Amino acid sequence: MKRHVSRIAVVVSVVLCLLGIRGVFGAEADWPQFRGPDANGVSTETKWNPAALSSGAAIIWKANVGDGYSSVAIKGDNLYAMGNAADQDTVYCLNVNDGKEVWRYSYPCGGGKDHPGPRATPTIDGGNVYVMSRDGAVICLDASKVTVKWQKNVATALKAGIPIWGFGCSPCIVGDMLILNAGKSGMAFDKKTGKELWGAAGLGGYSTPVIYKAGDKECVAIFGQNAAYGVALKDGSALWSYDWVTKYDVNAADPIVRDGKVFISSGYGRGAALLDISGEQPKKIWENTVLCNHFGTSVLLGDYLYGVDGNTGKGSLRCVEFGTGTQKWEKELGFASLMAANGKLIVLNEKGDLFIVEANPSAYKELSSAKEVIPQTCWTMPVLCHGKIFCHNNSGNIVCIDMSK
Repeated sequence: MKRHVSRIAVVVSVVLCLLGIRGVFGAEADWPQFRGPDANGVSTETKWNPAALSSGAAIIWKANVGDGYSSVAIKGDNLYAMGNAADQDTVYCLNVNDGKEVWRYSYPCGGGKDHPGPRATPTIDGGNVYVMSRDGAVICLDASKVTVKWQKNVATALKAGIPIWGFGCSPCIVGDMLILNAGKSGMAFDKKTGKELWGAAGLGGYSTPVIYKAGDKECVAIFGQNAAYGVALKDGSALWSYDWVTKYDVNAADPIVRDGKVFISSGYGRGAALLDISGEQPKKIWENTVLCNHFGTSVLLGDYLYGVDGNTGKGSLRCVEFGTGTQKWEKELGFASLMAANGKLIVLNEKGDLFIVEANPSAYKELSSAKEVIPQTCWTMPVLCHGKIFCHNNSGNIVCIDMSK
């Protein structure tokens, strides 16, 4: 029996590898899009050492991709990043192990005088890389041929208003559709051709769309300019909306959806709320100012949210009970962004300090940390993938840190 089971496991493992499915039988998952494989800021990575920063950050390589605030996406040995220089956006493919350039693709785009460069993170789907510029250009690249399969500008072609600080959402791929937080309550396109499927003109928010299910219906949560929306994935029809007006119209942190509830949070003292969206109209479960996510999205682990309260320049890491909004603890680490893996939080503050913290609702427990692993302003979330942490600053510098055991 043991031999039979072992043979089955080997066969299944080989098939999964051939299909490109990772994260099974000890394999580590890729990071193909903003906030990871499940778009929730949580990694299944286990082959890393949370105490690795105790003796300082072991930097494997450094690279520069130009100004911007986008994060990185990783598939196999390829890391995808983008930045801006001399009024051109450039999409880079780098070797994940040594940082050497594999290829680059550039297109015209004004950098912008205020916080220059792109905000969106590349999205990898099959053999394609999808990117979005701050001025609304959406491009589908063939990753092997480095050629454009299709492109369009949602601002000029589809009348989606450009937010004050430019488009900030990353492309969201589900099935054969590409979803964007553009227009009033989102837009959808055929990912193969770029054909518009649904959407409307207007101004949107800065966050990335979140896919969820309501019963058997596939839905999309869109955090718009002045409201949160639930729309049907199939045709974009409205399911619900909840007014949420924020100073400067900045709704930038992604919604978090679980079990018929959605958590939304914004900065500038606006605060957060948990809504019951199981009925025809959203019902507020709680609202307070304990967790004001300026633009870094919190992570939900078990029954607790871990996120950064505050605006750029000052902030603290907090643990908040999901169901009640009750704060459990806080630690002043400065304004920061974070992700989670294997029950640990990986936190990068804007000064470039990196922290590994136990995800424990009882108390803050730091496992290791390193000062200034990357200089200047870091507003982009760190990424743990294949035993390495990747940090990115506003000047386009990327550092790769060895976190293996």
